[in-house]
Amino acid sequence: MPEYPDLEVYLDALEARALGQILSKVRLGSPFVLRSVEPPLVAVEGKALVSLRRLGKRLVLGFDQGLFIVIHLMVAGRLAWKEPRAKLPGRAGLAAFDFATGTLVLTEVSTRKRASIHVVQGEAALRAFDRGGLEPLQVHLDAFAERLRSENHTLKRALTDPRLFAAVGNAYSDEILHRAKLSPVKQTRTMTGEEIARLYEATRAVLEEWKARLADEAHGSWPEKVTAFRPEMAVHGKYKEPCPVCGAAVQRIVRADNETNYCPGCQTGGRLLADRSLSRLLKEDWPDTLDELEEYVASRGGPR
Repeated sequence: MPEYPDLEVYLDALEARALGQILSKVRLGSPFVLRSVEPPLVAVEGKALVSLRRLGKRLVLGFDQGLFIVIHLMVAGRLAWKEPRAKLPGRAGLAAFDFATGTLVLTEVSTRKRASIHVVQGEAALRAFDRGGLEPLQVHLDAFAERLRSENHTLKRALTDPRLFAAVGNAYSDEILHRAKLSPVKQTRTMTGEEIARLYEATRAVLEEWKARLADEAHGSWPEKVTAFRPEMAVHGKYKEPCPVCGAAVQRIVRADNETNYCPGCQTGGRLLADRSLSRLLKEDWPDTLDELEEYVASRGGPR
């Protein structure tokens, strides 16, 4: 799912191409992507794009007369900028927004169509989409700490809860926790002031660095490579690969569709965190440390 750095780069790219332009036409490739009926979609046609913003992980396009298009990309939704009146691509094409300068195309390469578009009138209606999460780059340490301790969750869950913090998801939470050298399963209400300060600084640094990195990668072009898996990441998507800091093999915790990646050497003092699926398989044989895991694998004829 696109997170803060990806969404901000999308907004910057769209601002450079369409801000101030008239939206002449909206074309739907799938009627199911539109989740609202009042105001009607045609209400935004012929209106100028006057503002661009983000509400958590939602992109908000503001038009004349207080009209807004709210786009949620969910997991597989992506945006592309094409030539004017570009044809919608096959099954993946959900919607096209036609401006004189080009066409903004919304696609979703997934059998589960979860991306959505809403059209709303007025700021009050727009606020209904705000989940209430704090923007980590817009708050001071005290507000960050208060929100973190407001409920007792694992750090992984707290960082990715849109009611607590905005626009941080599975990928960047892994990177943040690795940078902060904190376990993803540490309980928020057990954290010391020093640990919270470390998490605060790591959160801000990772998000700022990745936004700058993605902007540099685009070089003023439309950002095409919006993905949660990048070779420069330290731990996310790097299961069994060496940690770039300490060299320990990156491990994972799998819960349903989500996977948390972490480094035992940097984040858990060498301790392995129980993975539900593997724990059921190994039962009492589940190793406690990385060394024990390597010995277990070797005893089964696997590589050391």
